[in-house]
Amino acid sequence: MKKRIKIGIAIVATLFGLIIVWGFIEPYLIDVQEEEAVITNLPSELEGKKIVVIGDFQVGLWMDNLSTTERIVEDVIEMEPSAILITGDYLYHVESMDDQVIDEIMNAMSPLVESGIPVYSVLGNHDYTMASQEVEPNIELAEGLSDALSSLGIRMLDNENDVLVEGENPSENFYIVGIGSHWAENDLPEEAFEGVTEEAPRLVLMHNPDSFRNLEANSAPLAVAGHTHGGQIRTPFSSNWSYLSLAQGGEVTADGWIEDYGSEENNLYVNRGIGMSIVPMRINAVPEITVFTLTSND
Repeated sequence: MKKRIKIGIAIVATLFGLIIVWGFIEPYLIDVQEEEAVITNLPSELEGKKIVVIGDFQVGLWMDNLSTTERIVEDVIEMEPSAILITGDYLYHVESMDDQVIDEIMNAMSPLVESGIPVYSVLGNHDYTMASQEVEPNIELAEGLSDALSSLGIRMLDNENDVLVEGENPSENFYIVGIGSHWAENDLPEEAFEGVTEEAPRLVLMHNPDSFRNLEANSAPLAVAGHTHGGQIRTPFSSNWSYLSLAQGGEVTADGWIEDYGSEENNLYVNRGIGMSIVPMRINAVPEITVFTLTSND
């Protein structure tokens, strides 16, 4: 009996060790998730075109996977999408713009802009140096980062919108709408949607999925967010049970399409992101590039 117990313990310990080892390998993998996005009044020139979503780089964490970010940037450029959307959280625990991590992220993002593909972005909580909602946001760092990324050529949308494809009148413009950081209490949908007519097609970009709850019905046929890292460490064969479940209580759907959430006719997709928080591990939450193929529901 004792021998069997020892064998059982050895097997469990070996499996646990393999899972831990895998956790340090998985961050360097890349999953390309292809999705269809149905958008009302989509301009004909965007029918069948692609928009790519990436984010949550978290550069600055010990053993961060900056190399994966750089490879993903190369992959995205090769896809030649109509636009690239970045969900924020470029940084991890960076206190000032003097940190060398700023140069690292600028170098990593430069090829996106140099490709000529329109790039849109919002900021995340870590870009405000907020590891939790109780931390005071570092406004100076966030503004400095936003200015630096804007100078690079990335269109930063801080509760703003921009026209990706211009129509004959405003109701035919295709808008990218950017919502500010939820944890920094800067997600202001009314400001973000200002000037966007009710009939105009749009895609809504935010960092934190919690911002989605504040959107009016029929305002976001497609909204995308990040922040969750897909749970980062979650049980195999499940998209719901992860460290987020323990932190928030109950099941939490950490990536993909989020059902029964938000107002009527609004649809949210959560990207797993690329980087990590607290520990440089991912288990059952491979870094993700989301590729949306646009189509009209007409």
